[in-house]
Amino acid sequence: MVFVLIFAVTLLCAVLVSGLAQRSVLSTAVLFLVAGFVVGERVLGLVTLRPDAPVVSTLIELALFSVLFTEGMQLGAHDLTSAWQLPGRALLLGLPLTLGGTALLAHLLVGLPWIAALLLGAALSPTDPVLATAIVGRREVPQRLRHLLNIESGLNDGLALPVVFGMLALLGTSEVGIWTLLDLASGVALGIFVPWAAAYLERIPLFSVSPSYQPLYAVAVGLLVLSTASLTHSNEFLAAFTAGVTVATVSTELRNEFRQFGELVTELLKLLGLLIFGSFISPRFLAEISWDGYVFAFLVLIAVRPFALWLALWGSPFTRREWVAAAWFGPKGFASMFFGLLVLKAGVSDGDQLFYLIALVVAGSIVAHSSTDVIVARWVQGPQSELVSPSRHKPVESKG
Repeated sequence: MVFVLIFAVTLLCAVLVSGLAQRSVLSTAVLFLVAGFVVGERVLGLVTLRPDAPVVSTLIELALFSVLFTEGMQLGAHDLTSAWQLPGRALLLGLPLTLGGTALLAHLLVGLPWIAALLLGAALSPTDPVLATAIVGRREVPQRLRHLLNIESGLNDGLALPVVFGMLALLGTSEVGIWTLLDLASGVALGIFVPWAAAYLERIPLFSVSPSYQPLYAVAVGLLVLSTASLTHSNEFLAAFTAGVTVATVSTELRNEFRQFGELVTELLKLLGLLIFGSFISPRFLAEISWDGYVFAFLVLIAVRPFALWLALWGSPFTRREWVAAAWFGPKGFASMFFGLLVLKAGVSDGDQLFYLIALVVAGSIVAHSSTDVIVARWVQGPQSELVSPSRHKPVESKG
């Protein structure tokens, strides 16, 4: 109950300052991260969870599933297909460039072997849909920028997952191949079939859903997708995002009813996960990372993604401010945490070092991105009349 008490006190503090946090650099995410650091094993010693504890990986997995399910529900099939060009460039070009750039830094600067460096690059390449909502959820931010970040953060963890498993297989820790592809495909299939079947049942005259139970309808769909994916060894994360998109496509009313409840549950799981993750970061943990690890983390956050997005969005109709916001706001979070835990549990060579680097980058990203979301959102509202291509830095004609 000590942990529950700590979480409750931190949550109350977060609620009391939440209004100020929406208008300033103060961040509730950083508050939970710092609280976890203070109550962790190496400071006050009130929380003694280990990174490789089953409850930790389960919680992170549940939080990531909830995030992707809720975020997917913000996008129907029409939303995905009507403006796919820019998110597609960010995913199909920006993601591999981010992965490769991170791996190159890890190999040259930290001295990791190429396979381990590629594993680290894959673990750190996804952006986090939870932290991205700080920009995506602000109506003052241009819609096409929100659309880009929303789709990118929802899909890139699923694209990075096969690379993570592939590198783990090359390190001799797991078997992948056609079964991994089948896991991904079956995850997508479950994410489509379960919500569609549930929506079909709802339309049968024999059944009638009470308005008070409407939000629980989506909860039941989410739990069905999660449990079925787990039992069939399908990819839970692709299943979650696909299920959310399917719900938004087949039942707009259900999506609207679930929105507030789903966002609240996701926020609670996110904050709980941040508190636990913060408890892993101790003075000893920070001292065990060499100077080149800190330089690596710094460059990953300020250089790798901006350069990758600069190339990916070359010649796009984004304004300069929109491009800078998209390039900067690539926060690392739950997907990277989960991949770090996978690496740690796999017992690979250099596994501890990989986990430390992942944790350092994620912690730095939470602090940096959560503290700048308001600043970026306000700054990007600048003059929108002159559209600038990031490749040429001169006015181009708007294509609407």
